[in-house]
Amino acid sequence: MKKTTIVIALGGNAILSTDASAKAQQEALTYTAKQLVKLIQKGYQLVISHGNGPQVGNLLIQQQATDSKENPAMPLDTCVAMTQGSIGYWLENALAKEVQNAGIKQEIATLVTQVIVSENDPAFEDPTKPIGPFLSQEKAQAIMNETNTLYKEDAGRGWRKVVPSPKPLSIQEHQVIKTLIKNDILTICGGGGGIPISGNDLTGVEAVIDKDFSSEKIAELADADLFVILTGVENVAINYGKENEQQLKQVSVKKLEEYIKQGQFEPGSMLPKVEAAIQYVKAKPTNKAVITSLEKLSDFGEQEVGTEVVFD
Repeated sequence: MKKTTIVIALGGNAILSTDASAKAQQEALTYTAKQLVKLIQKGYQLVISHGNGPQVGNLLIQQQATDSKENPAMPLDTCVAMTQGSIGYWLENALAKEVQNAGIKQEIATLVTQVIVSENDPAFEDPTKPIGPFLSQEKAQAIMNETNTLYKEDAGRGWRKVVPSPKPLSIQEHQVIKTLIKNDILTICGGGGGIPISGNDLTGVEAVIDKDFSSEKIAELADADLFVILTGVENVAINYGKENEQQLKQVSVKKLEEYIKQGQFEPGSMLPKVEAAIQYVKAKPTNKAVITSLEKLSDFGEQEVGTEVVFD
C-alpha cells in the first residue's frame, strides 16, 4: 500500500532562537524530531525541508570577520550549502535517535539540494529576503554606512540584512528525491531554500531562496500528497493582532488571494507561506496545503489541523 507523502517545511527559527550555539540548535532539533516521528508512527512518508535564515546570516558574519587574502570569505551560495550540511547533519542524527527510540526501522538521508533560478529575476533589483540576526535600527544603519549591504525592518522585530530572493524554477535533484521516496527513505532536502544556481550554466548565484517556495516546488515535482508549512502559530489569521482577529480553518485559493490584495499578510512573514500554499494547490487542485505549528503535527489523521488551503 502506497504511503501518503507529506512535504514538511520547517522554519530556520524553529532550529535557532536566541542561543546560536551548536548545542542549543541540536537540542531544538531533538524536540522537532520527536514531533516528526509521531507522523512516521502513523505511517506517513516524510520529506523534510528547512530554513536557514538565522544560521546563514550568522555564518556570513563569521566569514566576514575572518576575511583575508589567505583565508577569503566564502560567497553566499556556498554558505547556504554549508548550512544545508550542518543542519541536515543535526536533523538526520536527531531523527535517527528518535525512530530508534520508537522502535521503527527507517532509513534517513540528507540531500544537498540545488534550486534553479533565473538571473533575470526582478528580485536581483530589489533585495527583500531577511537573513541573520535582528539588530537595532542604529546598529543596522552603522553597518550599511560602512559596507555595501542593505538592512530592512522585519515585521516589527528589528532590522535584518536583506538579499535577493529569486523564485525557484525547478529543483535540480527532484528525480533523486522521487527515487528516495519510492524506496521509503525519509528525506531531508531543500535546506535553506536550496542552493541557488543559474539556469544557464548551473553555477552558484548570490541569493537566498525562500524556503516556502522551494519546498512547494519540491512538493510539486515529487508528487507529494500533502504540503505542510510550519510556523509559530496554529492557524493563519486575518486582522492579525487586532480585536477582530479571525483564525482561518479551511480557506479557498480564491479567498486567500482576496486577503492578499487587502494586505492581510505580512511580507517576509506569513505572506510567502500563504503564497506557497496557493501555488501548490493550483498546481495540484486535488490536494491541499496546510499551514500550522510544529506542535499540531501529532493531530494529523485524527482531527482538522491548522489552516487548510483548498482549491476553489
